[in-house]
Amino acid sequence: MGMKDTYEQRLQAKLEEWDAEIAKLKVKAGEVEAAAQTQYKQELEDLQERRKELEAKLEELRQSGEGAWEDIKAGIELSKDSLDQAIRSARARFQ
Repeated sequence: MGMKDTYEQRLQAKLEEWDAEIAKLKVKAGEVEAAAQTQYKQELEDLQERRKELEAKLEELRQSGEGAWEDIKAGIELSKDSLDQAIRSARARFQ
């Protein structure tokens, strides 16, 4: 298995981990007062949008050749770090 395949698998696993975290945050958002629910709902929509963007970049990676995937990797890493930070921030606010 090449480095690209390994990277794709790790990224897919991380997306699945974040899916589970977003699902937990949705449950917590449903438990707060109505005034706070609007804010939480907006945050969750933002998280889901960032996740979709990262999924699109993963698909771009899958379609790329062995030589081009390193160029795509830098953008993926930025998106990945941004989503990770947003999920950690949301988790802290939802507690």
